[in-house]
Amino acid sequence: MAGRHLNLKSTEDVRQFVAEQDPKHIKVGFFDIDGVFRGKYIAKAKFLSALENGYGFCDAVLGWDVADTLYDNSSFTGWHTGYPDANLRILPESGMILPFDNETVFFSSEFAGRAKDICPRAVLRRVLKRAEDMGFMAKTAMEFEFFMFQESPDSLEEKGFRNLTPLTPGNFSYSALRSIVHEDLYQDILDTFSSIDIELEGLHAETGPGVLETAIAVDDALAMADKASIFKAFMKILAQKRGLMATFMAKWNQELSGQSGHTHMSLWSLDEKPVFFDPADQHKMSPTMRHFLGGQLAYLRDFAAMIAPNVNSYARLTPGYWAPTSATWGVDNRTVGIRVIPGSEKSHRLEYRIPGSDVNPYLSMAAAIGSGLLGIEKGIEPGEPALGNAYDLDVPMDRQLPTNLESAGILFGASDAAKDLFGEAFVEHFAASRVFEAHEYGRAVTDWELRRYFEVL
Repeated sequence: MAGRHLNLKSTEDVRQFVAEQDPKHIKVGFFDIDGVFRGKYIAKAKFLSALENGYGFCDAVLGWDVADTLYDNSSFTGWHTGYPDANLRILPESGMILPFDNETVFFSSEFAGRAKDICPRAVLRRVLKRAEDMGFMAKTAMEFEFFMFQESPDSLEEKGFRNLTPLTPGNFSYSALRSIVHEDLYQDILDTFSSIDIELEGLHAETGPGVLETAIAVDDALAMADKASIFKAFMKILAQKRGLMATFMAKWNQELSGQSGHTHMSLWSLDEKPVFFDPADQHKMSPTMRHFLGGQLAYLRDFAAMIAPNVNSYARLTPGYWAPTSATWGVDNRTVGIRVIPGSEKSHRLEYRIPGSDVNPYLSMAAAIGSGLLGIEKGIEPGEPALGNAYDLDVPMDRQLPTNLESAGILFGASDAAKDLFGEAFVEHFAASRVFEAHEYGRAVTDWELRRYFEVL
């Protein structure tokens, strides 16, 4: 059954809708530090009370990793705090009928109170408020690549995540044949997201076994982060309901290219006039665009933990696999970190190519936009564009990405620019969470290690 967006604007709109439709239970949810979708069903009476006062979740949901393992290095929450409740506020504008089997009413939420300081959505809102105070609004669009498998959670466990069966074999990028053979799946994806006002501008096969790529139509930055987060979560639900599995890991197989989460962006004035375009400039770049780009390049290393937030993210960032490895830029050049895409006054934009599909959209967008704003504030010039293969350039250390998550977490935690943009509480907590994740990986014994060392050492 198709879902629908409810187009509610206020708590009063929500109350009226609930009174008219009389749902017995309502689904509420949120996205955590890692962008993982979490939530629960609550009774109608409790939901109506939560509209005014918010509702609580044990704040362990902000104090553990993707495997629900509690951080041992967090000052925000832990055994030392007793894991109290964190308050969440319901977002009236998020209301929808879920696009699945039942007419379930759903509302997304954002952390409030003390937890607001480390809430990913609130972090992005603070960056966008800074842009507004500077006279700008940001328009963005996100692309995601994701692998599809003829597997289930049970079969993955049974196979030990090895010898998986992809949706389709081999490489066949932009295949019209396969998109028509699997037309029912493609149409289901398009219809599902269209029903909840997430317009997919494109959907096609990408290079690799079972890879699909989609682009979400441009929107204001906060709305885009909401849509991108919902897309990732609901795409996985849609797949499992069809007996398939979708993964947004940055790189699931060392022999294949990784999966990108490229973000297109431009700044506009508050009266909605584009400010990146200058017809007199060689590359049609206004001073505002140059300085925004300059800031993105200058702070890419500091903010890498928000853009490449997982251990696996760094397996994707390797030369020759369509992923950048340093803070470089170029004009319509796909080997660089940030690509200038020439266009008309309204379409002239930047493509931020560093993020993989594994990103938390709120945080990757906050890093990309926030660093650009710092560039405007400080008048940072981007330097000369890269020509040809940017992988061959001799890039100075301060423009090279960290090579692992622990290094990225430490750099982020020490960054004064990060504290200025995102707040000290968030920087301390997020940096600690990335170092914890890296240490969890450091304790693991991998298949690679067993094959390499078991017999010979």
